[in-house]
Order: sequence, then C-alpha cells, then structure tokens
Amino acid sequence: MKKIPMRMCIVSRERYPKKDLIRVVKTDTGVIVDETGKVNGHGVYLKKELSIIETAQSKKILNHALETEVPDSLFDELKELIK
Repeated sequence: MKKIPMRMCIVSRERYPKKDLIRVVKTDTGVIVDETGKVNGHGVYLKKELSIIETAQSKKILNHALETEVPDSLFDELKELIK
C-alpha cells in the first residue's frame, strides 16, 4: 500500500490528502498558484472549497502566512480553479 502525502490547510488547520488541496507559493516574482506542486518558494495549502478561499481572503490569512500582500486577482484565480 502506497503512502498518501498529507498536508494542512492554512485556514481550517485540518490535514487532507495533497491532491485535495491547492498550493499557493511566494516566489521572488510574487505570489502564484502552484498547480504542479513543484514550484520553488514558500508555499501554503488551501482546501479546494469556496468557503475556505473566501475566509482566507476576508481574514487576510495568506497575507500573514506568506508575509506579503496577496492581490485580489489571485483569489479570483483560485475560485476559477475550483469551478
């Protein structure tokens, strides 16, 4: 049986399989959505759920976790990925 990698959602603080989460990464050029899971930089995970993304945006959780200003356009991109 193969081990399933688990990661923690930065908003709900619960562990989920890595494939059920979206990775957001702070790179030298800014903050991006990492669809491959292999981009270099400081990354955090969000569950693929609209309420989680809206909570992260309203409470500025990503700003705090990544120690930078996260643009609203990134949240729009995350919402599109879920749909």
